[in-house]
Amino acid sequence: MSAGELDWFPKVESWSADLKRLAAETEPPDSWSRLVALANARLDFLQTRNLDSVLQKLHGDVPPPHLQTKPVRLAVLASSTVTQVLPGIRVAALRRGIWLKTYETDYGQYLQELLDKSSALHAFAPTAVLLVLDARHVLRGASPAFSAADAQGFLDRSVSEFERLWSLAREACSGPILQQTVLPVFPTLVGGNEHRLAGSRAHLTTQLNARLRQAADLHGVHLVAVDQWCMQTGIATWHSPVLWHRAKQEISPVAAPLYGELVARLLAAAQGRSYKALVLDLDNTLWGGVIGDDGMAGIALGAGSALGEAFVGFQSYVKDLANRGVILAVCSKNDQANALEPFKSHPEMVLREADIACFVANWEDKPGNIRRIAQQLNIGLDAIVFADDNPFERNLVRTELPMVAVPELSDDPASYDHTLARAGYFEAASITADDLERGRQYQQNRLRDAERSESTDLAGYLAGLEMQLIVAPFNPVDLLRTVQLINKTNQFNLTTRRYDEAEVVAVMNDPRSAGMTLRLLDRYGDNGIIAIIILKPDVDGRLGPGAWLIDTWLMSCRVLGRGVEEETLNVVVAEARRLGASRLVGEYRPTAKNGMVKEHYAKLGFAPLSAAEDGSTASVLDLADYQERPTSIRRA
Repeated sequence: MSAGELDWFPKVESWSADLKRLAAETEPPDSWSRLVALANARLDFLQTRNLDSVLQKLHGDVPPPHLQTKPVRLAVLASSTVTQVLPGIRVAALRRGIWLKTYETDYGQYLQELLDKSSALHAFAPTAVLLVLDARHVLRGASPAFSAADAQGFLDRSVSEFERLWSLAREACSGPILQQTVLPVFPTLVGGNEHRLAGSRAHLTTQLNARLRQAADLHGVHLVAVDQWCMQTGIATWHSPVLWHRAKQEISPVAAPLYGELVARLLAAAQGRSYKALVLDLDNTLWGGVIGDDGMAGIALGAGSALGEAFVGFQSYVKDLANRGVILAVCSKNDQANALEPFKSHPEMVLREADIACFVANWEDKPGNIRRIAQQLNIGLDAIVFADDNPFERNLVRTELPMVAVPELSDDPASYDHTLARAGYFEAASITADDLERGRQYQQNRLRDAERSESTDLAGYLAGLEMQLIVAPFNPVDLLRTVQLINKTNQFNLTTRRYDEAEVVAVMNDPRSAGMTLRLLDRYGDNGIIAIIILKPDVDGRLGPGAWLIDTWLMSCRVLGRGVEEETLNVVVAEARRLGASRLVGEYRPTAKNGMVKEHYAKLGFAPLSAAEDGSTASVLDLADYQERPTSIRRA
């Protein structure tokens, strides 16, 4: 695989004709969705550049209306030429439904523009910053004559300079700060034992990247890990010495599509746009052969054959994904009993039934079954990755469910894990404790649902869950999870307002606002943080005296139907009263995904206050006579 080849996407034979057709149309009303579809194909550098040209022509200056994502204004601060990679970044953002505008500083002027508050950089008002410092610039002054102490001093000074740049970047931008790692462009002087020459620039590059990872964790900076990719594909696919000397391009243009992917994945993750669930086919995807025909003894799985070991390797990778928070589901054309048998009885199976949050095996079409899985897991279809060895099934799902990610798997199962990893579907800017528990939480939910289906007494069932709600103000410990939920919760989200980390911290430190997280525990375990509330006073008086606004109310759909909505209102009312409010105003702002909460406030006893042509509504609750709603939930 070359650095620029996005081999997890399908090749689209009609791609060039489709792009040419779109470019020839005058103000096509569906241009954005068509551009997104064109971006989700296997593109090289020239195709990426051509698609970006049409994108800039149709949507270069103003984002299209009604996007479910936040527009991004990305400032690229570089010490070398980066014009060649900007189309790749814009197209990769488009692929995720994100409108992105880029700003590139003049050559080598990144520090001057950061320091000058009247510079074009500050006027651009970026919502994200990417720092791209080339290796020769960063390693200037290094010498093979360095002693070990000299080398450590050089590294200390280099890290301090990066930290200074990050601090300056935060003054220009409250959003995510991205830092490209140092590209390993230097040839070795010693060879395999390069570490024995303290001042070797090749060795210092490795050490500096390790130090950058530590510093980035401390400062909340996200790394564009080009050095990690060079280990997989080789430096020659990323860097051309000829282009460096001729044009000061450190990143080769052919690597631009993948470079853009690495940047856009982080920007998307900051908006909660990473995928949540991996839906797996079974026959020839998790094992070789057809379980219904070949039986347990006939499928290829485990030691004894290269094919069987490859499937074990893939299952091990999938298991690791589950352990870091990816939800697993099965979607197979099979009899249920046959499909479950290996999970229950095969000695070489890495995955077991308990690892699967939703298991669907029947003879119905896979798009319909994937819809059923999404509904059962209470997640959007655009949060699902579907892995299937069968090209027909892959293309059918792509056609019927274009929002579902479908990697193009090869004929060799030994490559399945690397294909999923390269595709970056589950990219995360950070990992929280709740992420690590997510798979277990969904498995616990299956047990709750099974118990509920067998119960004829709903009140008794809810009481038997022994639920406990823990309410906490916004705090540094839960900050990352809070930001994550605000930016990725779409269905039970009354206003779908997005807050980045700095904005959540501002709410945390604002005595005129109140931000709360709600965590639900029951006898099956910890559901994690299941709700976020932000209250703000009506500072301009438009809502009447004593009114406070429910700026944000979002909840995890997996806890609905247990009285959590009512108990959350009890919490909100208690907090509003503490703040001196006499009435609460709740807003509903419709999106393509939150129709389920359209009547939320009406169901909780709020009275209509206003309505707009776009479907937005405001509802009011008088607190004077409010009586706590009875629930089976104990509040900690």
